[in-house]
Amino acid sequence: MSETGGVREVKSAARTVELLELLAARGDRPARLQELAEALDVPRSSMYALLQTLISRGWVRTDVTGSLYGIGIHALLTGTSYLDSDPRVRAVRPYLDEASEALGETIHMARLDGRDVAYLATRESHEYLRTISRVGRRLPAHAGALGKALLAERPDDGLPEGPYESLTPHTRTTREALAADLAGVRARGYSIDREEGVPGIVGFGFALRYDVPAQDAISCSVPVARLSAGHEERIVAVMREIRAKIEATAPAAGGTVHWR
Repeated sequence: MSETGGVREVKSAARTVELLELLAARGDRPARLQELAEALDVPRSSMYALLQTLISRGWVRTDVTGSLYGIGIHALLTGTSYLDSDPRVRAVRPYLDEASEALGETIHMARLDGRDVAYLATRESHEYLRTISRVGRRLPAHAGALGKALLAERPDDGLPEGPYESLTPHTRTTREALAADLAGVRARGYSIDREEGVPGIVGFGFALRYDVPAQDAISCSVPVARLSAGHEERIVAVMREIRAKIEATAPAAGGTVHWR
């Protein structure tokens, strides 16, 4: 068994989490028993028993034939409670509304989670829909404005070796290219994602420095077709102002639980 913080890992608990993460990653593609057993390298009988336990508790759902499995509604309820219990998310939400009203574009808040960012809040533009920006979605940190804003708050020697996943022809896939881009982020004070994560979309990311290093960031996303030089200047000005307001009013670290 592996150890975490000097305590031996509980194999059954680890397997349960791995199963839920696997089902969540599949999105709208339900899985069969054999697929899950092979993916996690466990006997079919053990996987079946685990699935039935989780189905009875609402963490996994199955179809009418009992042969297809997907993530259950309790995963949503637990995820929602995470957002509701986080004072930083509650504090930022009104400012996302303010930015959305001022700019008419899509505004996000996300948190760094390993090599990815997880979306915690989104205000969609009425002019277009961004199907990948839903709350709970994860994207590689190297490929978007939110992630790059947060990576720039950290030393480059912490960057993993490449090559990195390519999401579009514009994604920076080498450590050297990403480091050069992060130097520009530090110099200007915000990140720019020019179709690196999603074709046709430009993003501007701003780290929220109420933690050191910053864990959260906000961004504004706009279609290339709607982005003029003047509009870009206004986006940066508004988002800088929004960041300043958030950092001035967000709960101090001393008044919150210090989560690891």
